[in-house]
Amino acid sequence: MEINWIIIAIVVAVVIVLIVFTTKKNQKEKKKLTDLLNNDFKKAEEEDSDFDNNAGER
Repeated sequence: MEINWIIIAIVVAVVIVLIVFTTKKNQKEKKKLTDLLNNDFKKAEEEDSDFDNNAGER
């Protein structure tokens, strides 16, 4: 039984292409998620109380 090196080379090439494709897609999704989490957060509005004005009321 002979080893068919051409078929093994094709399978190895396809596996490498799939790994590269999956890695690139994962990096794009990671960047999208990072941007979403960084930009989607809304800070609670803080009321700026003027301490000088409030101190005179007491």
